[in-house]
Amino acid sequence: RSGGPFVPTPPMVVEAMLKLANVGPLDHVVDLGSGDGRIVLAAAKRYKASGTGIEIDDELVEQSNAAAKKQGVADRVRYMRQDVREADLSRATVLTLYLLPGMMTTLRDKLLAELRPGARVVSHDFHFENWKPDRTVTVETHEKYEITGNWTSEVHLWIVPARIQGKWRARLAGAKGDEFDLDIRQGYQLFDGRLVRNGRAAGLKEGRISGPKVSFTVPGPDGRPQRYSATVKGGQMNGEVKNGETVIVRWSAARVP
Repeated sequence: RSGGPFVPTPPMVVEAMLKLANVGPLDHVVDLGSGDGRIVLAAAKRYKASGTGIEIDDELVEQSNAAAKKQGVADRVRYMRQDVREADLSRATVLTLYLLPGMMTTLRDKLLAELRPGARVVSHDFHFENWKPDRTVTVETHEKYEITGNWTSEVHLWIVPARIQGKWRARLAGAKGDEFDLDIRQGYQLFDGRLVRNGRAAGLKEGRISGPKVSFTVPGPDGRPQRYSATVKGGQMNGEVKNGETVIVRWSAARVP
């Protein structure tokens, strides 16, 4: 039980987690350390999602599968006895956790490597150290006071960012020979780096990644900032450049091997 003892997530926190992740019928929710199964059951019953619970305790797995059958969602929900560190995350569009900080840190790189860009990760109370949440909400949970001494819970949301670290070769649409290079240094959902065009370098500012969506600013020819935005798919980026609210040109980039 290196993720911690079984402590049920209060119903108000379950609801807050599912709402913050914007769970819907097309989602597959994976709960790591699923306990009595309540998070996945709520996702299936209230939001028509499918889901998988991963739990190390045999008795809790049996109890959860029985509850899914009783509540009529066993066709969309299942619980497995497994170490959370070995769980298959490939189907997850939403991942939920209520695990101790040490296990959160242990799982961080696995989540970033295995979850698709845009997947939502929601945690009750604990977070991933240097990978800061994209959003946090506070929920009143008086029933936790006898266990933790706290009257409130925090619910944290992360949007898994695309991996864009490294060098990219880019060009503006319709501009012959107007090519440039991007050298990106990524820190989870934030990044900086430089854009090099015709031997002249400009720093990337306000670099941010939300799922597969990337944006940053660089000075334009007149010195005013231009906003670059793009969608990442594999080793390609495609997007547009704006002056203020006006789109001035489209652009694309390919990752340099």
